[in-house]
Amino acid sequence: MTRAAVELRGAFAAAVRGDAVRLGGDTLVVACSGGMDSTVLLHLLRFTPDLRLPTLHVAHVQHRMRPEAEADAQWVAGLCRAWEVPCTVVRLETPPAGETEAREARWRALDGVRTRTGARWVALAHHRDDQAETVLHRIARGTGVDGLAAMRRFGPGDRWRPLLSFSRGSLAAYAKSSGLTWREDDTNAWLDRARNVLRHKVLPDLERHVARGAARHLAELAELAAGEREAWSAALAVLLEAADVRREGAHALSLDAAVLGGWPAALRARVLRATAGRLGRTLSASGTRVAAEFISSGVSGHGVHLAGGVRVERALDRIVVRVQTRDDAEAPGEALVIDRPGAGQAGVCIGGRRWSVRWGEPAAVAARGEAVLLARPRYPLTVRSRRPGDRIRLPYGSKKLKKVLLEAGIPAHLRDRVPVVVDGEGRVLAVAGVTTSPDAAHRGAPRGPRLALAIEPTE
Repeated sequence: MTRAAVELRGAFAAAVRGDAVRLGGDTLVVACSGGMDSTVLLHLLRFTPDLRLPTLHVAHVQHRMRPEAEADAQWVAGLCRAWEVPCTVVRLETPPAGETEAREARWRALDGVRTRTGARWVALAHHRDDQAETVLHRIARGTGVDGLAAMRRFGPGDRWRPLLSFSRGSLAAYAKSSGLTWREDDTNAWLDRARNVLRHKVLPDLERHVARGAARHLAELAELAAGEREAWSAALAVLLEAADVRREGAHALSLDAAVLGGWPAALRARVLRATAGRLGRTLSASGTRVAAEFISSGVSGHGVHLAGGVRVERALDRIVVRVQTRDDAEAPGEALVIDRPGAGQAGVCIGGRRWSVRWGEPAAVAARGEAVLLARPRYPLTVRSRRPGDRIRLPYGSKKLKKVLLEAGIPAHLRDRVPVVVDGEGRVLAVAGVTTSPDAAHRGAPRGPRLALAIEPTE
C-alpha cells in the first residue's frame, strides 16, 4: 500500500472514530453498488483496524434498468462472501422510469434493509467531488443559501457519509494501491444526464481554466452554508418571538405587521419561510419575494395566494400566513401567484367576482375546459385584475387593456372583474376569455416546458 493510501486510511480512521458515539446501534448498513466509491468505502469500513463500528451489513439495490444489473448484484454478493460481510440484495419488481424514480426507489429499499436489520444508519459513499457537483447543480437551478449546504456528513433519513471530505482522486489511488476491483456503470459517462455533464465537463473545465482546486472550494462553500443555516436556525427562534407569532386556528399563524415591516426584505423573507414551514409548507424563492413585497405595501383585508396552497394576507395590524384547505379552496384574494412549475388549483377574487384557477400540464388542464397555453413561462405568474397603464402585445402591436376590453364589448363596470395573466417580467400574457398575447406562445422554443391555465368563474 502506498504512503498516500496509508495516510488516507489514517485520516478516515480518525474521522470515523469521531463519529462513533453518534453512530450507536448494533448494525450499520453499507450501501454498495459495486462501483469504485462504494467498494472503497466497504473496504475501509471492513479492514481498517480498531474502528469499533457496529456489525456491517451490505445492501445492494438491483434496479433492473441495465442489462448488466443482475451481474452487478451477483458480483457484490460474491464480494461480501469473500470479505465475510452479510449482504441483502433488493431486486425491484418494476424498473424505475427515470433517475428520479430510481433514486426514490433506492432510498425506500435501503430504509427497508435498515429497518429489518435494526440498524440506526445507512453508510453512503458520497465524496468531496460529489459534494461539489451537488453544489454546482443547485446553483444552476437557482438554490438559496440553505440549498448550498448540499449533503451533510450526518443527513436526514439516517444517512451517514464518512467519505465526504475525501476526493475522488484519493479514493481511486487507494483502490489501486489496495488491489481492489469494481464494476463500471457505462451510464455514468452518458452526457445526456446533468450530473454527468457536471462531472466530466464543467468541473474539469473549472479546475483547468478558472480555479485550481475548484471542487475543494465548492465543498468548502457547502460547509460555510451549513454553518450559516445552523446560525439562522438558532436566530429564527428569537426573531419569531420578536414578531409575536400567534396561532390563528388550525391552519394559520399571524405575525406583528409593524415588526415585520421594520425589518430588511431578506429578514422578512427568512421569517416568512420559517412561518410557512411551521404550517408544513415550503415557499419558493419567488413566492417568498412576492409575500415579502406584499407585507410592505398590502392593505388590511387584502392578500396574495401563493402556489402550494399558501395565502398571505393583512388583517389590521397582523400579517396572517394561512394554509389553504379543501374547505376554503375558493377563498377570495386580490391576486393569485403561481411561483413555480407544477400543477395546482386555487380560488381568487377579481374585482369582487370569484374565479377558479387550475394549472398544470396542457393535456390535463385542457381536458376539462378551455385553457390559456403558455410556453416556457417566466415565473412567478400572477392572475389579477387589470391595473392603470396595463398593455398587452398583440400580433399587430401593443394596445392598452382598457381598449382591448372596450372592443370586446365588456361594459366599463365589469372590466375590473376580468382576470389578467402577467408573467415575472410584468408582461400581460392573456386576458381571460378575451385574448392571448403572442408572448404567451413563445413560439421560438416549442420544445420547452409548457403550462396551461384554465380560469373559470365560480358564481
